[in-house]
Amino acid sequence: MDPHIRHWKVAIERFCAAPDPDYREMARMIAEIAATDIDETLRHAAAQVLPILRQAALKSADRRTRSMAPRRLGIVSDALHTLSAPRFGRRGLTPKVLTQEERYRQLLGLPFGRHLAATEIHQAFKRAAKTVHPDGGGNGPAFLELAAARDALIKHH
Repeated sequence: MDPHIRHWKVAIERFCAAPDPDYREMARMIAEIAATDIDETLRHAAAQVLPILRQAALKSADRRTRSMAPRRLGIVSDALHTLSAPRFGRRGLTPKVLTQEERYRQLLGLPFGRHLAATEIHQAFKRAAKTVHPDGGGNGPAFLELAAARDALIKHH
């Protein structure tokens, strides 16, 4: 995790927990975040929060503005949390490259790994053709690709 992110998260937590928070200091930090190039979402969040923090930092700011600032700061806090949270799952795996037959099966909505009857392939073609056919709101090249998939699968089986 970037050390800036950790520092910003702690500063926001302290700001929100403080009985008399320093809005001017928080506005400076949010302006720093808005100028960073760590993450685009974080920059946008900071840019959204910055005006209310600057208004709350003014001596003439009313109670409503000052109570709204910490709530808006939650947007930046959420973006920071997203950047610092551990990511689990299958990251870094390359997607499986499909064979031509698997691509045809996927196009027609047919299952992989089992023998298909010609009638089953034709029924899947008819079902898919309803949306892809030019008369049904689709386009010609997509329909021709679907027909080629049907023909190849029927010829193969």
